[in-house]
Amino acid sequence: MSGRVVTFPAAGIMTTARYRPTWDLALDPLVSCKLCLGEFPLEQMTTITQCQCVFCTLCLKQYVELLIKEGFETAISCPDSACPKRGHLQENEIECMVATEIMQRYRQLQFEKEVLLDPSRTWCPSSTCQAVCQLKESDTALPQLVRCNVCTLEFCSACKASWHPDQDCQENVPITAFLPGESSSFFKADDDNAPIKRCPKCKVYIERDEGCAQMMCKNCKHAFCWYCLESLDDDFLLIHYDKGPCRNKLGHSRASVIWHRTQVVGIFAGFGLLLLVASPFLLLATPFVLCCKCKCSKGDDDPLPT
Repeated sequence: MSGRVVTFPAAGIMTTARYRPTWDLALDPLVSCKLCLGEFPLEQMTTITQCQCVFCTLCLKQYVELLIKEGFETAISCPDSACPKRGHLQENEIECMVATEIMQRYRQLQFEKEVLLDPSRTWCPSSTCQAVCQLKESDTALPQLVRCNVCTLEFCSACKASWHPDQDCQENVPITAFLPGESSSFFKADDDNAPIKRCPKCKVYIERDEGCAQMMCKNCKHAFCWYCLESLDDDFLLIHYDKGPCRNKLGHSRASVIWHRTQVVGIFAGFGLLLLVASPFLLLATPFVLCCKCKCSKGDDDPLPT
């Protein structure tokens, strides 16, 4: 049975509108949500633009709100752990599904993280002020005196304590001391999975949202382990992850680690073989190079013809 055609007169023009019976709507295909495993019509689903993964709108909304309420979550990834594109929700997508106050908190978290990762800005450590202070431009990462323009507090740029020109900074200063407001209570600096840590060499803050545990600081190019902060500058074969507390915590499969080591050994072996093959030719060419150099020097010493 086909749908009935209904006509509506409008300004002397006959228009048609076709409606669908309820039994036709019941035949629409249902889409499965990977979060709640329920099946829903397509109009109750939301597609993430970056990776095209589909979830029911209610589940995705609860997922986003939970991450924002937990604090310090500004890069909201696709809920599917097996997402092939490792997509992230864009800001306009988040704004469409959460309440205004939650969106304001999300933007505040974004701003706090920007300041924390910016080497030229820092928070005033006073709990009653929490202003953003500008640091002086410097080629070194040495502590410097910072004066807050709002409360006139003078403090150390490294440890946030009162300025101490003749004393060293305290060791292992918790990162929560560098964060304003309530967001600091959601963050544990001593957690292995903490999203932000300091470079053990230049003390610049580094964020790790995904990837392996081998990190390289963009500021000083220092390579280190994310979990124990041990230096990996000379560990080309990543032997560090074969034993000790960081064993098997690199974040790559055993096969990929073996392949990486094979490539490194192959590169060094290739250079050694090239040098070994080229060394006889270099020895044979040395007398000719020296002879040519002597002739050139002798020619330069000849007096000019008169």
